[in-house]
Amino acid sequence: MLKAVIFDMDGVIIDSEPLHYRAYHQMFDEVGITVSAELYDSLTGKSTINVCKQLKEHFQLSHTPDELATIKRRHYDIIFDNDKDFDLIKGVRKLIENYHANDLTLVLGSSATMASIDRIFRRFDLNQYFKAKLSGAELKASKPHPEIFIKAAEATGYNPDECVVIEDATNGIEAAKGAGIFCVGFDSEHSKNQDYSKADLVIQDFEEIKYDRIRTVFEGNS
Repeated sequence: MLKAVIFDMDGVIIDSEPLHYRAYHQMFDEVGITVSAELYDSLTGKSTINVCKQLKEHFQLSHTPDELATIKRRHYDIIFDNDKDFDLIKGVRKLIENYHANDLTLVLGSSATMASIDRIFRRFDLNQYFKAKLSGAELKASKPHPEIFIKAAEATGYNPDECVVIEDATNGIEAAKGAGIFCVGFDSEHSKNQDYSKADLVIQDFEEIKYDRIRTVFEGNS
């Protein structure tokens, strides 16, 4: 029986990718590297520190990963604070409210730092709906490693086979399946060049997974 839903944040609750794209590319310019579109797409869903570790190794940079992450986050903070049009992805607040009203336990499992998560949750008043929030930046391994979703399932208080993950990125979907959790792939206009083949269900609109529908699909696959 479906008991809990674990949400990714970037690309599911918010479309912060354009903000991250600008911040990363400002960091790339600052440290003097050119990152191809293919390489950048492969980084989607990974934590900033793990992206920076990969970039340091790939480009043999003199900067430490922590220094690179600090530069990127400095640019991101400026962009975030000055973007007045930044909002939740269409339909996600109604979906969160729908799940909460039907007594599903909600947990966040995001690669973002806890500071970034808290900033988003305060701005959009989301804390009232979620039992717990987990940051992949605080874990040893980044998505596609399943650690974050293993811990997120534990945080719900239920077994992995009683949970659903909603993800928009290849790395996140692989992480969810690695944790043994039913995964909904959110293939939206905000998610570019991602692979949804491993998802149990692929959607393009949150109306497709309102409580009655996701419960029926989930229990039909159990």
